[in-house]
Amino acid sequence: MKVAVIGAGPSGLVTLKYLVSAHTFLGTEPIETLLFESEDTIGGTFQARTYEDAELTSFSDFHLRDDDPDFVSAERYVKYLHEYCDKFKLWSQIKLSTTVVSVNPNIKCKGHTITYSTKGTRKQKSWTCDATAVCSGLHVTPNLPEIPGLENHVPLVMHSSQFKSRSQFGTNKTVMVLGSGETGTDITYLAVTSPTKQVVICHRSGFHFAPKRNLSPVLFSVLGGTPNSTLTVALDNPRASFFDTAYVHPLLRNSNALWTFYDWYIKGILWLNTGTSGGLDQIVGEPSPEKNHVSKIFFNKSSKASPYISCPYRLNSKRSLVDRIRSGIIQSPVPSTNGRQIDLAPWPESVSSDGEIHFQDNGRPEFQRVKDGNIKPDIVICCTGYKQTFPFLDRDHYPTAEEANVGNIWHDRDPTVGFIGLLRPSLGAIAPLAEMQAQLWILGIMVPERVPELRPEDETHYRLLHGKDSRIGYGNDHESYVYQLALDMNSAVGFAEIVKRSWERREWRFAIAWALGANVNPKFRIHGPWRWDRAERLLETEVWETICRRRWFFDHFLLSFLPMAIFGLLSLACWIYAMLYHAMFDVVLAVCEHGPGTIPYARVLWVEGKLVLHMTTSKNR
Repeated sequence: MKVAVIGAGPSGLVTLKYLVSAHTFLGTEPIETLLFESEDTIGGTFQARTYEDAELTSFSDFHLRDDDPDFVSAERYVKYLHEYCDKFKLWSQIKLSTTVVSVNPNIKCKGHTITYSTKGTRKQKSWTCDATAVCSGLHVTPNLPEIPGLENHVPLVMHSSQFKSRSQFGTNKTVMVLGSGETGTDITYLAVTSPTKQVVICHRSGFHFAPKRNLSPVLFSVLGGTPNSTLTVALDNPRASFFDTAYVHPLLRNSNALWTFYDWYIKGILWLNTGTSGGLDQIVGEPSPEKNHVSKIFFNKSSKASPYISCPYRLNSKRSLVDRIRSGIIQSPVPSTNGRQIDLAPWPESVSSDGEIHFQDNGRPEFQRVKDGNIKPDIVICCTGYKQTFPFLDRDHYPTAEEANVGNIWHDRDPTVGFIGLLRPSLGAIAPLAEMQAQLWILGIMVPERVPELRPEDETHYRLLHGKDSRIGYGNDHESYVYQLALDMNSAVGFAEIVKRSWERREWRFAIAWALGANVNPKFRIHGPWRWDRAERLLETEVWETICRRRWFFDHFLLSFLPMAIFGLLSLACWIYAMLYHAMFDVVLAVCEHGPGTIPYARVLWVEGKLVLHMTTSKNR
């Protein structure tokens, strides 16, 4: 088999790695693979479109060095990707400075013809393959807003892809950032901590700040409590999976109960820690009411800008008695801004000829504060995302990434075209998700008989509930999505097997890390098609270490034991209800079949891991 990979960002490289090594895991013939990258180096967007202070993470079977932090800079991450290629000997399959011109169906061989051109040559070449992985990072163009007067009356307008470091702000300049996502708030933080005159950030419909690490509040500060200086675990690691995503009854999983619980839960924890529920220490700028629900939110973990945005509102607001009592009992420390602040504003409506910004009236406090501010920016940075287009794909024969209806990876009419890494988790990193996507897609094209029947009812529970006007419609809940991908390729380990392995190894850290750990990728390489010998050891060491770093009350109890108890009982109730419902349904069918007054004999049998009510009209059968 021949497989093409388009794009040498993290998604493309991890896909290439699994393609190159697939035969050692799946027992198939080696795959002939080529990766096409238009740039002259690997790294994709992290090489070409990153900025100072961007932070990233790693893959399951090639971890960062022990002395690396939990999150590394973009520069270090690109170096890590080079080391990844060295480790798995990928360089010979990578064609740099090579642009894919077109991908067309090859009717003769029932595959695809990749037409490409190499920088420095005019002649186009072609390569025929059986499958194609389209990965993020290629044909991405900046998404620029249409604001009358912006280009003509502001001295400097740039897209975030052009921003690299603080030096671009200059000195004593007014900087305005359009967009309140992680890139926008990152750049805003860099601006307010530079020698700028004024910093303004504009949003369309609100945002929700979340901490990058779990909160470490001060208890009983009125009695002299002090902050704990130990770093807490990264926010996407403290969540236990037992009864949260694993072993959740379908009735509970497919309902809105989990979303509703976590909406109240997250907002309640934020209020307890900071006195605000709209986001981490976020007094202003919360999402609009119709979007202010965890089922619709992309959490913004770039929260270093939060105290600077809240600063002017905190100074001018009076604290209630309830809030004073709460903060005396529990309060996450508020970083000092040293008198600096960020002005929050609605989205610009227009720019006058003298460079003054006129803002949309969104009916919120920030509009009242800036409407007469005479804001004239020297620099406007548009953090408004990118348009992902794939003009090389023949639209008459190929779907788009948003049309991929099987696991967000491929369309059921053509599984030989996979879209890897083209999604966005509400909380968590894209790279580990791309790794799991690559595993399932490669398994599907190489040994489809090992992929169980993928049911449409399993496709919706992990998707965010986007509104019709949302710019992004492919958001997922990280934990639910990872676990579903593991189920789809029989990589999710059963409870009995975990207990058995722990008993055989006399190593109970393994079972505890599996139950209390988040859905990290090594958990799904313990068995299944991509089984890796070191996966168990990683659970006993690295995953165990993250569990040991959690605080007992705020992490173990609030984020693990309490949800496990609640969801475990709810799943048990759903299981009993479903069993009784089906039993009664069987009784009704039996009575209808054998006539009124017939009371059939029943036996409860255990069949293939399920309780089955066996109905008969004869006691001896």
